Amino acid sequence: MPQSMQITAATIDPALLDLPWETPLEDWPMDVLAALPRGLSRHIVRFVNLSERVIAVKEIGESVAHREYELLRDLQRLGAPCVTPTAVVTGRTDLSGEELNCALVTEHLSYSLPYRALFSQYMRPETATRLIDALAVLLVRLHLLGFYWGDVSLSNTLFRRDAGAFAAYLVDAETGELYPEGGLTEGKRLYDIDVARTNIIGELMDLQAGALLEQSVDTIEVGDRIVSRYTELWDVLTAPEEFSLGERWRVRRRIERLNELGFDVGELKMETLADGSGARMVIQPKVVDAGHYHRQIMRLTGLDVEERQGQRMLNDLEAFRATTGRESQPLEQVAHVWLAQVFEPTLEAVPVELRRKIEPAEIFHEVLEHRWYMSEAAGHDVTMEAAVEDYVRTVLPEHWDEQSYLSLGDTQEMAAIFDGEEGEDEEPLSDDEEFAARDEETAEQYQLNPMGFTAGMKFKGE
Repeated sequence: MPQSMQITAATIDPALLDLPWETPLEDWPMDVLAALPRGLSRHIVRFVNLSERVIAVKEIGESVAHREYELLRDLQRLGAPCVTPTAVVTGRTDLSGEELNCALVTEHLSYSLPYRALFSQYMRPETATRLIDALAVLLVRLHLLGFYWGDVSLSNTLFRRDAGAFAAYLVDAETGELYPEGGLTEGKRLYDIDVARTNIIGELMDLQAGALLEQSVDTIEVGDRIVSRYTELWDVLTAPEEFSLGERWRVRRRIERLNELGFDVGELKMETLADGSGARMVIQPKVVDAGHYHRQIMRLTGLDVEERQGQRMLNDLEAFRATTGRESQPLEQVAHVWLAQVFEPTLEAVPVELRRKIEPAEIFHEVLEHRWYMSEAAGHDVTMEAAVEDYVRTVLPEHWDEQSYLSLGDTQEMAAIFDGEEGEDEEPLSDDEEFAARDEETAEQYQLNPMGFTAGMKFKGE
């Protein structure tokens, strides 16, 4: 390690010191790299294995690196959906003493993919609109926190599955600015939306040129969707609503509507007006926090899941409460029973070798969906056990093995994206033995801690 090198971090992992900082990032050896799909970037970015986790290292100028690091830390404290900053590495020199660019280190977001990788897997037109919807929600959440992005695009976003939809995360805050206490102007908000529309149209056209998106998709129409979806959600969350004093029930309806969209109201401004038509009331949400269902599931079960996954779990929890005659019991108490009798057994029924297909909360959601379709076809309720058995046999094996997919080398990864056709015979991957070893290790971990492993998620306090 160069003597002049400095690492700025809240907590420093000693393993960081062992990385080849004296080598330009583009020349780092393969034995330290994790071959994950990389999105488009104006900088050199590499994923690196570090202490049994994966980090992203980006070479960037020193002042910009420190600024982005602090911005991401501020966004984390505010609860924004973004990657976690780990460190800034400065004072890098190569073995001949030549200065190298600084490096910004962030945590890799598990089970996330850049938009190009998602299209390479699905190649369905509706995928585009689902990604746009997720990006619109992300942009609204960031603007509510007073964050101006400056370079909104699919390329600067990572996506995770969320109960059949997607959840979006900010991954590049290089051009961002944070304006707390309502300092974000309408002009900056509207500029973010305009930039988003322009960038999205260009990115979708690029996908069409690369045969990853059907030519029939109207990229202009999809790009316009970010504007309409953003405007619709922003108005529901922030616009004032006026009504007569005799319609006070509309206050509760407004709050419930925001909850349904996944937002909590932290503060509500109410004022009365007296005009020729009589006394009237105006309400306007002043503080709106995202993550309504996420927080409820976290409080009830300790599971850290996405918003739509949390909503689906709460619906199933309420159904379990009603069908088992536990309406009079506190929801917290019922949640523990539901976790032990429904959620955990469902995931335990999935064979170890299939559990890396998709994340556990998404598996649970898909089992519920599968059970619904089976019940509709059968004309009667199908048991959860039967649904899981059929799902494991007919649906889950057809999923892309996301952990395996993300672990392929770069050459294999591109082949998996562009060369594979359905029905072709596939050669065994060179890392089959590695994954077999992982399966054995996974089984051992499960034996040691069934609940922690089966959930496969962070628990409160972790």
